[in-house]
Amino acid sequence: MVVRVERRFTHPVMKKTVRSSKKYYAHDEKNEFSVGDVVKIEERRPLSKLKRWEVIQGEKKRTVV
Repeated sequence: MVVRVERRFTHPVMKKTVRSSKKYYAHDEKNEFSVGDVVKIEERRPLSKLKRWEVIQGEKKRTVV
């Protein structure tokens, strides 16, 4: 699974709030999470060419019924 981590910070010169994101390739052993879910990842040993992270816990995206 690919996890996007987004952070917000104030630009040092322009003094505006800037959003920056980074992608991490994480191992989801049970394949239980999908797009929009919030997960916590932790660094692990290399599992494949790109995967260096593992999903520790997560929260399913809430759906309106």
